[in-house]
Amino acid sequence: MPQDIRFATFNVCNLSQPGAKLYDNLAPLTPDEYAAKVVWTAQQLDQLNADVIGLQEIFSMAALRDVLAHSSRYRDATLCGFDPAPDPVTGEPRLTPQVALISRLPLAGPATAYMVFPDGATLPDGHTDLDRFARAPLHAQVVLPDERIVDVLVIHLKSKRPDYRHGDSNDNPLLYAQANLRSLIRRGTEAVALRALLSAMDRDGRRPRIILGDFNDTIEAVTTTIVMGSGCAGVAGEELSGRLFDSNQIQLGRDRLRHVGYTHIHEGHYTTIDHVLVSEEFNPASPNAVGEVLDVTYLNDHLLQDKPEASDHGQVLVRLRLYPPPSTPSIQ
Repeated sequence: MPQDIRFATFNVCNLSQPGAKLYDNLAPLTPDEYAAKVVWTAQQLDQLNADVIGLQEIFSMAALRDVLAHSSRYRDATLCGFDPAPDPVTGEPRLTPQVALISRLPLAGPATAYMVFPDGATLPDGHTDLDRFARAPLHAQVVLPDERIVDVLVIHLKSKRPDYRHGDSNDNPLLYAQANLRSLIRRGTEAVALRALLSAMDRDGRRPRIILGDFNDTIEAVTTTIVMGSGCAGVAGEELSGRLFDSNQIQLGRDRLRHVGYTHIHEGHYTTIDHVLVSEEFNPASPNAVGEVLDVTYLNDHLLQDKPEASDHGQVLVRLRLYPPPSTPSIQ
């Protein structure tokens, strides 16, 4: 019998311990604000009710464990993630956002974080951390109910927030433009590095793959299409190999006359910058398909409500249907 499984991506927005100073322009959470944030986030996880959820903007794994303890559906789920590494100079803990994954399905082994860019990807001189991701992608091998393994990556690419150099004034239009360009270059370089990682995984052995993430850009953006790849053009039967596909665009339940999916509102503009990408194994157009995307749901009502504890991102929930594995002919 076909079996349905659910994957989701959820930028929780600055989940940290109370009193932690994250940014100069952001006041630390008070104990009451932290309690409200934990409860809201746990309720949102329960509403998603996904088998696997990728999370972004995790400043504290202890805070995330507190969220799971307040959840009714994920108290016993597997949690994968890492607290930020200490500052190499001072040895003090660094408060930088990380990604994480929670799964109610078993894992085939420990999760891996990719801190450093693969060979061939580097930022130009003048950027900090030339050879590494700002938020390391997290890779887990999830065992599906039919015992097949799917590679799941959780990612969070550089935001569009201007990347000012020390001493720059934000009231100078030229410096503002240059700061935006630096952000774009970092996001683009991270996209190239991620594509290189995915291509290397393809060479090591093809498996179904799902990317859960905050791309900080739309599905049509150059940075996103770099991650999605181009396939093996010109090779008969391999045109879809190595490519990733937007779940929203290939879902069976897509209503082309009424699209209300968005995950972010900025200055009155409704955009979708959080995506779930799938490999050809979940695209029914591929001869290698082992399943298909049934439907995609966006949980975004909270974006129009005045809830300080809520995330500033909507969540994306994807429901997949696995095809039955091929039957083995009996021996006569």
